[in-house]
Amino acid sequence: MRASFARQAFMATCGARIASVLPGEVVLDVDFRDDLTQQHGFLHAGVIASVADSACGYAALTLMDADSAVVSVEFKVNLLAPAAGTTFRAAARVVRAGRTLTVCAAEVCARGKDGALGAPIALMQATMMALRDRPGLAD
Repeated sequence: MRASFARQAFMATCGARIASVLPGEVVLDVDFRDDLTQQHGFLHAGVIASVADSACGYAALTLMDADSAVVSVEFKVNLLAPAAGTTFRAAARVVRAGRTLTVCAAEVCARGKDGALGAPIALMQATMMALRDRPGLAD
């Protein structure tokens, strides 16, 4: 899982990093940066959605066979508040793991200047698909 994450160029561009990995659960962090903001100075919703999506995908991957890869096939994001903070944490968990499709949920919370995590600013529900027997995908 960590090797796959390290190959994600977009996550590297955003500066996302793995905070924790447990079976069926992955937490990713991304810091606020001016170059990732929208016109009002908040972290762009696309960054929030992308980090939540990756957290969900890797949460699903932790429960799949070692030779599997994962892709997103569907997700919905509810943006609950503007993305204001110093760091954003996407905590994802598997809701139901199936042989091919896995449903996940993620909460994204903002960390303030005081270091405390606030209430969720975004929620995601996502469906991930296992890919098996495809050379190069599970490397």
